[in-house]
Amino acid sequence: MASRLFGHDLVSTRDLCSEDIISILDTAATMEAMVKSKGITQELSDKLIACLFLEPSTRTRLSFEAAALRLGAKTISVAEASGSSVAKGETLSDTIRVMQGYADCIVMRQPQKGGAAEAAATADIPVINAGDGAGEHPTQALLDLYTIRNEKESLVNLTIAMTGDLKNGRTVHSLTWALAPFAPSFIFCAPAALQMPDEICTALDHAKIMYKKTASLEEAVKADVIYMTRIQRERFLNPEEYDALKGCFVLTRSVIEAHNPGVLVMHPLPRIDEIAPDVDTLPGAAYFRQAHNGMYVRMAILSLLLKK
Repeated sequence: MASRLFGHDLVSTRDLCSEDIISILDTAATMEAMVKSKGITQELSDKLIACLFLEPSTRTRLSFEAAALRLGAKTISVAEASGSSVAKGETLSDTIRVMQGYADCIVMRQPQKGGAAEAAATADIPVINAGDGAGEHPTQALLDLYTIRNEKESLVNLTIAMTGDLKNGRTVHSLTWALAPFAPSFIFCAPAALQMPDEICTALDHAKIMYKKTASLEEAVKADVIYMTRIQRERFLNPEEYDALKGCFVLTRSVIEAHNPGVLVMHPLPRIDEIAPDVDTLPGAAYFRQAHNGMYVRMAILSLLLKK
């Protein structure tokens, strides 16, 4: 029987109910077990996945391509905007109209907030949002949930601290929406200029989900999970504003050991200077395990969207 997600787009975690999320996470666990036992399956051997990446990416692009290949699918790729007709001035909708004639699914990253929704409205095949500017990054949020569930054995009633660039951080936007069905509490730790957008805070208010805003890393690290993010230089028009904010939070081993030795430390990567290397060997440092989980979750997403 086909998944209820079959043939759908994945543009925002707001489009997923708790049943959808659990289905994706359970399927990812099956994929992880399969990879560790057999390595590869042929369940999508008749599919071709187009990976259209118009912003830089390492983990997301390669894990999607690895996921497709592990499922027996083939891939075609554009790895940067300069290598596509977008550099010549082609519109996003025209690019999508062309690419849908070549593939069964489009995985897309581009710099325009809302671009994934535009692509999904244009395409007749599933579109997966792999990051749309400062908007959302739903597959990252799903692999984050998978990591939290693996590490904490539950998603329910956790306190999640999100730290860094919450204004422009598409990963924390998607993760907030994705956690909402599981009775979370949030700590938003950021400079005032980079705090969580009002749109998200207003939605949390309406849903009666607790959150607090702070600029104290010591308070944030007391949560069950601390989710660190980098200050994103590419989102600043004024380099001086970036220079004034970079390095504002640095999580060190001494801070963790002094305030909450058992905290789960996550990061969507790449990190710059916001997690000190001395954190890497702590048992709760999950960010590399988190990155590896991306392939299993993206295998699950491709399978559920494309397999009847």
